[in-house]
Amino acid sequence: MPLVRADQFMTAFAARTGLSSAQPPRRYLWTDAFAVCNCLGLFHETGDRAKLDLALRLVDQVHHTLGKHRADDRRRGWISGLADANGEAHPTSGGLRIGKPRQERSPAEPIDERLEWERDGQYFHYLTKWMHALDQVSRVTGEARYNLWARELAEAAWRAFVHASDGGRRMYWKMSIDLTRPLVFSMGQHDPLDGFLTALELETTAIDAGTHGPDLSAAIADYAKMLDLSALATDDPLGIGGLFVDAARAARLSARGTLTQLPGLLAAIQEAARIGLARYLSRRELHAPATHRLAFRELGLAIGLTDTRYAAVGDGIREFWLDPANRANRTWTEHADINEVMLATCLVPQGFLRVFPFTVAAAAS
Repeated sequence: MPLVRADQFMTAFAARTGLSSAQPPRRYLWTDAFAVCNCLGLFHETGDRAKLDLALRLVDQVHHTLGKHRADDRRRGWISGLADANGEAHPTSGGLRIGKPRQERSPAEPIDERLEWERDGQYFHYLTKWMHALDQVSRVTGEARYNLWARELAEAAWRAFVHASDGGRRMYWKMSIDLTRPLVFSMGQHDPLDGFLTALELETTAIDAGTHGPDLSAAIADYAKMLDLSALATDDPLGIGGLFVDAARAARLSARGTLTQLPGLLAAIQEAARIGLARYLSRRELHAPATHRLAFRELGLAIGLTDTRYAAVGDGIREFWLDPANRANRTWTEHADINEVMLATCLVPQGFLRVFPFTVAAAAS
């Protein structure tokens, strides 16, 4: 039944956003990263090649939509500035747009914090989600180019978002579409952690796949220097879920002997996740009615709690949002794409959480 429900959510999403229908493509990088992983998970569980084809079609559509300038922008072509042929070969080398409805803030405009949430640009934590999705595609298909694109994206993000500050290194939270100027100057709490673990994973996959491309060792060293292991705890459910996911990633890397730069990292992530979850549950927000809850943030927590001793909390969140009555309100419908895709991830978490063996597709074909 979970696979059937996940498939239903993903089928509706694909049609609604122009992936499997004649609707104009409506791409949003965070949602699409989870959607790619969901399709891979459905393929892995069912052997239905159509699910893999849908994942590959989504990757292509994201690159040709969010890897290029907006239709309402005077600029045209790949945001990297590469000519058509080179852009096709390296679609992530200039990063990828968020997919927000409004144009990015111009250099002359003052920042409006409320409006900035609706403006386009590039988010580091969205880019790392796409790197992970591409890496999962590489593992499932055995095609090294997807890992190469992920590492080219990792290099572009590192060069743009990381900067010198007071004799050290910091990160910007949001950059312009062309990665030439910061739009939000503050640093995301978990961005260095996300960058560190993602770059390490990509390097590990690159060794396995035998690909050639950017060396991410300098980026990994930068992220390691920025990490404050005492400041990882958060009260935000999406961030807490991310910490649980990161703990699983760190455990896998540690088991492979590739976490030597920060030997105390795994324990620090686990403790921060535990503290954050305890604080969040003490506020009893999960007892509020649906109209007072943000589904995708809770679902991010539920995804992270999969296969942990707190899995029952995640199960409760999933079952709450599976109830049609709880989805019949504006807090759900106004964010239907991201909500449905992340609910599908709760139902088929394999595509996002598992590290696939290589050439699953070849074995199934």
